[in-house]
Amino acid sequence: MSAAVDVLRIPVAVDLAAVVVGALTGGLLAAREGFAVSGVLLLAISGGLGGGLIRDVLLGVPVVALTNPAYLPTVALTAMVTFFFAGWLSRATGLLIGLDALTLGFFTVIGAQKAQLAGLPVASVVLIGVATAVGGAVIRDVLLAQRADIVQPGPYNAVAALIGASLLAVLAGPAELPVLPVAAVVITFTSGLRLLSVLRGWSAPVAIDLPLRARNRWSQRRGRSPDDSV
Repeated sequence: MSAAVDVLRIPVAVDLAAVVVGALTGGLLAAREGFAVSGVLLLAISGGLGGGLIRDVLLGVPVVALTNPAYLPTVALTAMVTFFFAGWLSRATGLLIGLDALTLGFFTVIGAQKAQLAGLPVASVVLIGVATAVGGAVIRDVLLAQRADIVQPGPYNAVAALIGASLLAVLAGPAELPVLPVAAVVITFTSGLRLLSVLRGWSAPVAIDLPLRARNRWSQRRGRSPDDSV
């Protein structure tokens, strides 16, 4: 367990960098919608700190964004940057996509490892990891009065976090592999999967009707339409 404790001492600068990217995403969305400065600040806070807030509440620990004096000023400064330089930042799409993918990997690992440190079972570790990674986006979409992005077909977001958190929960849990290498692999895998899905246009799977699909295949093999009567 001591190894896990050491790994969890992630430099504040790394965590803050992930928070900044999340805040940039939320702030830019608010700026594009023509929100007032208060709206930009609110969406920046939700995008940057929402996932960590959900994580800490679920774990029953002090909310780091409130106890650490660096987090709120950092998000406020990020919101101001997006408010005054929204046009310039919008043109840096490629950079923001890459940073967004990297942030997803870091948030997934940070949340899952904190859940492991709390002694939670594997399923709970996965849940906390995913909630940390996508919770801010969900809060942001709710504030925008739109259907949450993570439930719609599109590039892997929650799917990438789910796979990454599951890998970490198993490999650094029951498999008892060293946590530091596992964390590095999971961050790379989760970020890479998210980035590839955006660049290649991969979409998360949607619900299917297996009986109907089986019936269609059977009908095709028999050379007739599934709607034809017997």
